[in-house]
Amino acid sequence: MLGLLTASLPIDLAITGVVAAVGALRPPAPRPQSDTPRTVLLSGGKMTKSVALARAFHRAGHRVVLVEPKRYRWTGHRFSNCVDAFHVVPPPDHPEYVAALAAIVDAEGVDVYVPVSSPLSSRYEAEAAQGITDRCEVVHVDADTIATLDDKDAFAESAESIGLTVPETHRITDPEQVVDFDFDAHPDRSYVLKSIPYDPVHRLDMTKLPMSTPKETAEHVRTLPISDEQPWILQEFVEGQEYCTHGTVRDGVLQVWACCRSSASQLNYEMVERPDIEKWVRTYVESLGLTGQVSFDFIVDHDGRAVAIECNPRTHSAITMFYDHPDLALAYLDDGVETLVPLAESRPTYWWHMELWRMITDPRRAPERIREIRRGREALLDPHDPLPFLLVPHLQIASLLAGALVRGTEWLKIDINIGKLVEPAGD
Repeated sequence: MLGLLTASLPIDLAITGVVAAVGALRPPAPRPQSDTPRTVLLSGGKMTKSVALARAFHRAGHRVVLVEPKRYRWTGHRFSNCVDAFHVVPPPDHPEYVAALAAIVDAEGVDVYVPVSSPLSSRYEAEAAQGITDRCEVVHVDADTIATLDDKDAFAESAESIGLTVPETHRITDPEQVVDFDFDAHPDRSYVLKSIPYDPVHRLDMTKLPMSTPKETAEHVRTLPISDEQPWILQEFVEGQEYCTHGTVRDGVLQVWACCRSSASQLNYEMVERPDIEKWVRTYVESLGLTGQVSFDFIVDHDGRAVAIECNPRTHSAITMFYDHPDLALAYLDDGVETLVPLAESRPTYWWHMELWRMITDPRRAPERIREIRRGREALLDPHDPLPFLLVPHLQIASLLAGALVRGTEWLKIDINIGKLVEPAGD
């Protein structure tokens, strides 16, 4: 992989140079400037969604401070011209994390903290936020609510309690609960197992249960790390089209909204109108009075019924579709903003290196991928902020690969979007 990255460097240098030249010759479109410029602290500096928000805040006249733990200190986003300061902090689950954030808030004069969370960090960042709310505003779901939203069983129960549609869901703490489950009670239904704690290895395993024989079912579930400490859910498998969403909410009011067709490993984002899904989300966030960023996954079944299968209380990569929206920063920082959706003229977003890898590994799909590139916009490549496109693969990912090589660490895949190597028991 290091060899392939090295081979692609001349191409990426050429792309960056041409796009930077275009940016130098073409001034950026004027954007509304805030009457009250603020200093905004963003976490999750390794991920594309963090630089997407940094660009929105910076171009609205705000000052942006970005943080990441030491492992990701070479994130290409720290070199964005929309990032005014970068700090290395302890990992979110470290005892010193709150103190480090508080020190940065004081030193940088931070007015607003907007966590851009990973699956592992959202709870810790909510707990950390409690320690700095006397210093700055925080746009993040509170820790108690995150405990509900991140727990797929508790989330389904909370949605069902207010009359919203969710699949049949059972909490599982022992493989024998699945072995003994009465699948014959609903012979027309299939089920899947999902880990409640984030599991980068098993999250894509959609094995339908029951299998051909009870013995096969038992053998399969006994291979999974199910326990009281790591509970799972047995959930009705709903067939249909999957959708992912992003919502930014202030006091229960949905101020930023995006909805896309989804897949198991999402690499492309294009806005679609689904009023039924939007209504579901508005009802839920209003009932809980949420403030923060929430991302829901839905299945629309063959009868047209929208069923919510889980909620992730954090920024979704679909936020990249707002790359040209002039009011994104306003919707994050102020109340009373009419719900923003991607502009009608916005193009779908993609990642060049992901598309290149698809073409290398499956040349038959090259014409399809080229069409997607021609009709879309590269999520990292910005003519007025070109360095992240070059430095994320050739500094950030390259340094992570080199570190894994030296340590002999196992990894599953590279994800340019979230800026990391996906590893067993990773973040």
